Amino acid sequence: KKEEAVVNAKSLPISTLFSIALCKFIKGKKTEKALVDLEDVLTKRKAVPIKGEYAHKKGKGMTSGKYPKNATEQFIKLVKSLQANSNYNSVENPIIVEAIANKASEPYGRFGKVRRKRTHVTLKAREKKK
Repeated sequence: KKEEAVVNAKSLPISTLFSIALCKFIKGKKTEKALVDLEDVLTKRKAVPIKGEYAHKKGKGMTSGKYPKNATEQFIKLVKSLQANSNYNSVENPIIVEAIANKASEPYGRFGKVRRKRTHVTLKAREKKK
C-alpha cells in the first residue's frame, strides 16, 4: 500500500505566476474542498490571493487577487487526477501536502517573435493523520 498519491504535469500552457498562486491556494486542503474552491474561482465567487499590483478583492484576509481562468481549468484536471490516483493507491481522506509550480522552457511561437508560457506542476496528497 502506498502512502501518497502524486501528479506531475510538464509544460502546461499556463502562467507560472498564476500557478504559484493557485498552489498556495489549494495546499493543505482536502481534494474535495480544493475542487469546490477551484470551481468557485471559475464562477468568480472566490478570488485567488495574488501578491503584486492587482485590484483588491472581497474576502476574509484578502488584499489583492484575481480569477485566473485558464490556470484554474488546468488545476481542476490535475486535482481530479490526484483524486483518482489516491483512490487507486487506497489513500483515505487525501490532503494536498505539496503543491509546486516551476517555470518550464519557453519555446518561441510560430514566426519566432512570441515566447510561449510553460509551467511544470507537481501535486502530492497524503492521508490525514488522526
